[in-house]
Amino acid sequence: MTEGRVSRRRFLGSAGALAASAAVAPALVATPADASVRAGGEPLATVAFHGTHQAGIVTPAQDRLLMAAFDVTSIDRADVVALLEEWTAAGRRMTQGEMVGRDNSDLDAPPDDTGEALGLSPARLTVTFGFGPTLFERDGTDRFGIHAQRPAALVDLPTFAGDVIDPARSNGDLVVQACADDPQVCFHAIRNLARIGRGTAALRWSQSGFGRTSSTSTSQATPRNLMGFKDGTNNLKLQDAKLVNEHVWVGTNDDPAWMRGGSYMVTRRIRMLLEVWDRSTLNDQEQTIGRLKPRGAPFGSAREFDPVDLDAKDRNGDPIVSSDAHVRLAAPSSNDGAVLLRRGYSFTDGIDPVTNQLDAGLFFVAYQRDPRTHFIPVQQNLAGDALNEYIRHTASGIYAIPPGVSARGWIGETLFS
Repeated sequence: MTEGRVSRRRFLGSAGALAASAAVAPALVATPADASVRAGGEPLATVAFHGTHQAGIVTPAQDRLLMAAFDVTSIDRADVVALLEEWTAAGRRMTQGEMVGRDNSDLDAPPDDTGEALGLSPARLTVTFGFGPTLFERDGTDRFGIHAQRPAALVDLPTFAGDVIDPARSNGDLVVQACADDPQVCFHAIRNLARIGRGTAALRWSQSGFGRTSSTSTSQATPRNLMGFKDGTNNLKLQDAKLVNEHVWVGTNDDPAWMRGGSYMVTRRIRMLLEVWDRSTLNDQEQTIGRLKPRGAPFGSAREFDPVDLDAKDRNGDPIVSSDAHVRLAAPSSNDGAVLLRRGYSFTDGIDPVTNQLDAGLFFVAYQRDPRTHFIPVQQNLAGDALNEYIRHTASGIYAIPPGVSARGWIGETLFS
C-alpha cells in the first residue's frame, strides 16, 4: 500500500454530519509551515520515523505521553494488514510535521486529518506500535493465522503481590505509544490513528502522562515523580550501547526471526496513595526509597550518580540501605543483572469517587529483550518492597514491539508477510 492511500470506508459513519459543516468551513490545506518550519520560522523538532528499531524506545524521553490500546473487531487478516499499512503511513507523516493523508481540501468529504495540530511543531513526536498476546490467539481462536508466530517471550503476565488489576484498562490486541513535548500533538496522533482504525479496531483504553519519570539520555536531567523523589537515576541510557543491545533489543539469533531488532514493552498503571505518603515522615520516605529526597543521592553519598553501595554498614553493623528498600530490591545486582529501560510518566485522572482522593501516580513503561528474564523476576522480587505500602498496581499490559521499518516498509511486515 502506498503512503498516499487513505481508506474512506472507515469514515462513512460520520460523513453526513461532517460534510454538512465542511460546506461552509474553509478547507484544511497544508501550508509551507507544515512542510519544513513553523510559521515563525523555527525549524521543526522531528525524530526520524525509519530505522532498524522503532523510535520512542531509546529516543530521549519527551515530556508527554498518550498511550492507547485497541481491540481488533474484524476477523479478516487483510483488514489488519491494511490497517497496519495505513497506521505506518500516518505515523511517518505526523512525526515529520505533515498532515495525515493527502485529501484535506475536498469540501464535500471529511478531511483525512482532524486539523488540531496545524501550525504546531511536531514536538519530537514518536509513534511506537506493538502487538498484544490476544492478537495471536483470543479465546482459543487463531483469527489471523499467526498463532504459531507468537513469541515465547510474549507471555501472559502472572499475578503479582498487591495487584488490583482492572481488566478493562489492561492488555489489548494492538498498542500505540505517542510521545511528544506537546500534549496536543500526542492527542492528534492517537485521535487520527483511532479514526483510521474504525471498522477494523476499536479503542480499548487510553492513558495520558506528563512529567516523564525517567531520563533515557545522559543529556537529560533526572526528573522527579509525584512522591517528590528523583526517578530513574540508574536507568539505561541510549549512550549505553552495549547494555542496550544486551538488555533491550531482541538479538539477531533470538526467536522468532520476525522480532529481531524489536523489543518487549510492559506497562503498569501504578496508583500512588499520596495522602498516606504525605503523612509519612521524611525519614520513612527516604528509608522506603533508599535515597536522600533533596539531592537524590544514595545513602552514604552526597551526589545523585554516586554508586549505590548495598554492602555499606552503619556504626552498628546494620545495612545503610534497608533490606526492603526499593533501590535494593530493584537493583540489577539483586536480580541476576537484569536491567530495564524505563519510559514512565506521571498521571492524574481526577478524583477517586470512593475515597474522594487523588487518582494519580506513575504509568510505568519498560522495554526489555525478554520479560521472562527481566520484568517478571524483578517485579516478583519487589513483593517485599517497602514501597508497596504506598502504591497499588491497577492496570497492566505486555506487548511485542516489532522492529523498525524502511521508507517503503510498514510496521508488522515481518510478521504478516
